[in-house]
This record gives sequence, structure tokens and C-alpha cells, in this order.
Amino acid sequence: MGLYRGFAALVIALAFAGSACAQGWPTKPIRMIVPYTPGGYTDFMARAVGQKLSEALGQPIIFENKPGANAIIGTDVVAKAPPDGYTIGTVIAAHAVNATLNPKLPYDTLKDFSYVSLMSVAPLLMIAHPSLPANNMKELIALAKAKPGELNFASSGVGAAAHLTMEMFKSRTGITMQHVPYKGTAGALQDTVGGRINVMFDVVGPLMPQVRSGNVKALVVTAKDRIPAAAEVPTMAEQGVPDFISGTWAGIVAPAGTPKEIVDRIASEAKKALADPAMKDRLAEQGIVAVGNTPDEFRAFVAEDVARWATVIKDAGIKAEP
Repeated sequence: MGLYRGFAALVIALAFAGSACAQGWPTKPIRMIVPYTPGGYTDFMARAVGQKLSEALGQPIIFENKPGANAIIGTDVVAKAPPDGYTIGTVIAAHAVNATLNPKLPYDTLKDFSYVSLMSVAPLLMIAHPSLPANNMKELIALAKAKPGELNFASSGVGAAAHLTMEMFKSRTGITMQHVPYKGTAGALQDTVGGRINVMFDVVGPLMPQVRSGNVKALVVTAKDRIPAAAEVPTMAEQGVPDFISGTWAGIVAPAGTPKEIVDRIASEAKKALADPAMKDRLAEQGIVAVGNTPDEFRAFVAEDVARWATVIKDAGIKAEP
């Protein structure tokens, strides 16, 4: 009985200590782990929202880019950091994909993180080299069926949203194309502009300048409705491929066990930042839709995304790069 009372007292003491810690937080800089290189969608979202968090919390946000292994390296840093509110991270769709694509993950996708808030979602744009004799989905599907396996597509890496979206498109339309994975968007875009790649999917921001300059042509956007940043580009539904909506997303996570008060505070400040009209306009210019939701909503969103991409990965027989 004495042992039980001692244990109960310890639990209560730790709970009060955690609560006191949360009430005084933050008293020093917070680091935000970005599991990709600078300049891409993930880094853009981390810095755009992170700067607003810094202003609201009164402490600097120190951004640390830790790319590699389809975001696993940086995300693992977050999972294994002390749950004290001084380490947070940015994750994107690859985080949900990795749960199936990499069976030997060094962390549990749902159990080892406190989910904070979904910052944004971003539909994808399909571009093609101008020499490709297809200007819409109907012509591309017909061309791919006439030349099975001869056309190729680039992606920013195996398991990236761009890769899996194309696999989903192939499955839905019954076509075959060769996948050429790159280590990021830059190389894939360069080779598409150069004509070595026929088509590719990626977020709108880095692709539309190439479309507007005439270096590539835009074929479709994977949103439900047309988006302002690429208003002239039709959706899949407009081109005879119904219910085809895909893209990537970016959200904030913290180590599992981070005090609820801290998680809720970060989520609240992120939501305020993303509701600001200037922020919404800034993101919309890049083809990005601001969200800002609750921790419970974000966790449910990720769980649904894990299940959705698991089906695509298994059906297509996709394996992680060695």
C-alpha cells in the first residue's frame, strides 16, 4: 500500500512539474527541424509560419535543415528530442507515406509524435516538355496507351507525393510509364525543361514560372477546382478523370509527450498566423491553401493519409530506395 501511495505521489508530482514547465514556456529559443533542403515547399512553410510563431511567442525560432532518406533523418531528430516544447518539426505528405514505404522506420508514425497543426495543403501541377505531342489528359492517355512504357515521368524521389500521384494516375487510367526519381524537385524540373523527361508532377510554385516562360506546358492541376496561381490550367475532373484530387501538405509536429498546454499554444498561434489575409495571399500566390487546424484534427488527417497512400504503394508494388 505504501509503495502504491509513493508511486501515485510521484505521478502527481511529475504532472505538476510538467504543468509548471508549460506555464513558464518558452524561456529560450525553439528549434524547428526541417527534414528537407532549403528552398522547397517544406522549408517555405516552416519559415513562413515559424517567423509568425517567433513573434507571437517572444522567442527566436532556429531553423535546422536536416534532409535525407525521404525526410526520415530529420523527422527522427524530432521523435527523439526531449518533449519540452523546445524542439518542433515540419512534416509533409512523405511522413504518412513512409509509414508503409519504410517498414523499418526508427520511429512510430502515429505514436512517437504530438501532432500540432496542419499548416497547408498544396495541389500538384503536371507539366510536360513542349515537344510532347499531348496537350491535355485525353491526348496524354491516348499517347501512353499507344506507346506503352515508352514515356517517362520524373519525381522528386521515390515515395514523394509527386511519385505516388503519378502512380495513382497510371492505375486510374490503365497506362504505363517509366519512373525516373530525382533527389528533389530541381533536378527533375531541369531535365523536364531540357527534354530528357516527358512529364512530371510537383507543387505549383516552382513550376509555373517555367510554364509562363514557355519552357514547359501545363497539362492539369490535381485540385478539386482551379486555383488562382494557375487559373488557366484545368482540373482532372474537367478533363474526364473524375474524383482525382491529390497533392502534398505541411504540418507541425513535436515529440510525443510534449505538454498539452504547449502543443495547444503552438497550434493556436499557427492557426492565427494562417488565418491572416496577408499570409493567405502569400501562400495562394504559390498555389498553396492555408489551413491551421487543431491537434486532434491533424492527427486524424495523418492517420487517413497513411491509409490512403498505403493502398497506392501496395497496389503499385513500390519499394523504398536501398
